[in-house]
Parts: sequence; C-alpha cells; structure tokens
Amino acid sequence: MSVYRDLAWLFIFSAAAFNASGAPITGFLWNVTDLVAQNAILANVPGTPPNVTFSVNSPLNFDNGGSVNDFLTSGGAFNIVGSVADLSRSISPSLLEFIGMVSVTNGQQFTVTHDDGLTLNIGGLDVITASGPTPPTQTTATYTGPTGNLPFTLVYGECCGGSAVLQIGLPLQPASGTPEPGSFGLIAGGLPTLGSLYSRTHRPMRRRMGVS
Repeated sequence: MSVYRDLAWLFIFSAAAFNASGAPITGFLWNVTDLVAQNAILANVPGTPPNVTFSVNSPLNFDNGGSVNDFLTSGGAFNIVGSVADLSRSISPSLLEFIGMVSVTNGQQFTVTHDDGLTLNIGGLDVITASGPTPPTQTTATYTGPTGNLPFTLVYGECCGGSAVLQIGLPLQPASGTPEPGSFGLIAGGLPTLGSLYSRTHRPMRRRMGVS
C-alpha cells in the first residue's frame, strides 16, 4: 500500500470517528493505457503516485465522457488536486480507485451502472467483478460477507473512448456524534504514523535542499 493510501485511510478512520454523517470517499486517478484500464482489478492499481486525488460523497454518480475534470465534477467530486494537464486530458483511458467505509448486511444487493469494467471489494471480499470494455450496463451482485462496518475498495477503469459512467449507492458507515473511547485511541495512535509518513515522504526533498 502506498503512502498516499496510508494517509487516506488514516483520514477516513479519523473523520468517521468524529463526523456524524460519516467520512467521504477518497478517490485516486491514474493515467494508464487502454490495456490496463480495461482490466479494473485491485492488482492493476499502480504503485506510483496518482495523477489526481479527490473526495466524493455517496452515492457515486459519474456520467461524462469528456475530460478528467468534467468526469469528476459530474459526480460532485471535491478537493480535486491535479495538474492542469492531467485534469484537462480525456478521462479515457484512466484507472480510478475509491476507498472508504461502508455499513453492510449479509445478503445485501448492490447494483452498479458502469462503462467500463470495475471491481468492488468489501472487507477483503470481491463482491462485483465486471470486466471491460462494455457499453453502459448494469451489474447486480449479492454481498455474502459478515454484517458490520467494513472498509471497501472500488476500482473502476475507463477505456477505449466513448461514454464514461459509474453509478452506485454505497452505504457510508454511520458514525456516532460522540466518538467512542476506542476512537480516541485510534486517532492518537495514528498521529505518530502520520508524522512518520510525512517525514518519510519529505526527507528526500530536505536532503536535496541541503537541510539536515
């Protein structure tokens, strides 16, 4: 897992502990080839820094085959960070990863409208695996894992031009308005990790600048 996902997960767990409406979904986007984008599986998520990062709330409702920025804003994405070149390029081909927490029940059904392929993983279990490329289509699957609040990863690939559609309702984890005692420990324990990650990612720059 990259340092970017480490930081994102720390933010999600912290926000879920304090935010009564649940934490937003964190998204990453990479510029990839059509060959990579049409095989949207967790193993194909690049280990390199993403070209664009963003946040978005559930339900996901993206529907715009234009630029990366057009696609993201069509779904109400916010906190979008990326270069002008990366945001203005075509959304196809791209690979996107969404991470967050969901509240799920064994036997719950998920329906996703997509163009192109995607993988939805909840608590380490692949719930939906739809290969691409496809025209806009619907896929329904049943979650067979344990009931509870669990982490999810959704990988979506947009390839081969044409439309770009991703629509799915994800039940964000309900969070208590008053953090449970364990939440304070989680956040307190995560702060040293955050500091360590920050130090690790910035140390090379400090050395290049001649700062000890």
